[in-house]
Amino acid sequence: MRIGVIGAGSWGTTLANLLAGKGFGVALWAYEAELVSAMAVKRENDLYLPGIPLSQNIIPTASLAEAAGNRDILFLVTPSHAIRQTVREIAAHSPARAMLVIASKGIENRTLLTMSAVVRDELALADGQRLAVLSGPTFALEVSRKIPSAVTLASENQPLARDIQQILSTSFFRVYTNADVTGVELGGALKNVIAIAAGISDGLLFGYNTRAALITRGLAEISRLALKMGAARDTLSGLSGLGDLVLTCTGELSRNRMVGIRLGRGEPLEEITRDMRSVAEGIRTAESAHDLSRKMEVSMPITEQVCNILRGIKNPKDAVMELMARDLKDE
Repeated sequence: MRIGVIGAGSWGTTLANLLAGKGFGVALWAYEAELVSAMAVKRENDLYLPGIPLSQNIIPTASLAEAAGNRDILFLVTPSHAIRQTVREIAAHSPARAMLVIASKGIENRTLLTMSAVVRDELALADGQRLAVLSGPTFALEVSRKIPSAVTLASENQPLARDIQQILSTSFFRVYTNADVTGVELGGALKNVIAIAAGISDGLLFGYNTRAALITRGLAEISRLALKMGAARDTLSGLSGLGDLVLTCTGELSRNRMVGIRLGRGEPLEEITRDMRSVAEGIRTAESAHDLSRKMEVSMPITEQVCNILRGIKNPKDAVMELMARDLKDE
């Protein structure tokens, strides 16, 4: 089994190491040529996953042809805004039989497509039979340290999902399958927006009550949109829905929560993003989610206020107070 991992951020490197630890040969592609050279020499990704040794079964590469050519499985783990261009570039190298596992979370700006829809669009695929989506409550560092974790693998092709489930599963990494690709993708993307809101609450020192309310009402608005788009209700209460939402809204390793904390403290977004090495997907996804909610005519007030804050047209405290002052209604 020849595997390529496209994207050497913390999650891509973690997945490559997990697979290589099971004896698979893995090509790990990084955009930065200097990072590839450093990984080859140091056997460590000290830019995105410092302190975690790289398996000898990993071949770092800056060549998409090497990473994607003649591979049985490709894991796509680039930032969501780079998925379309990356897939376009690997299309000439990846064999038509290759299974594609999407581990990036987001909704494309402008088109409002999920990541699997972007891949299908770019490769002109009639269906999702070659595709699977990996999502769930995981911090890369904890998986790298072999701390027990569980995720969801969704695909329209359940035999494919079960094959990849076996390939990925270890004694510390448990993989569940699911046929609800829409629900898994939307849960994984939209939770990042709510995590920014939860971080803003923490940055304002509003306490646990406020955070709990934001998580709960955030799940309600994620569910409203996902159900309108054909997702299954049970998915939103599972690992890729509630599980990922709770982790990202409360965990100290959450980049999106940290963005919110700093916004709540009054720091400008430009300064926050300039300081960040890794991408906080919720910043871009907030715009897409807001546009998608309007298109689908679904009320998403928390997402709307996060957008207002990110655009700089509303200060965080006023945004929270406006949420509290909305018309009273039934839960």
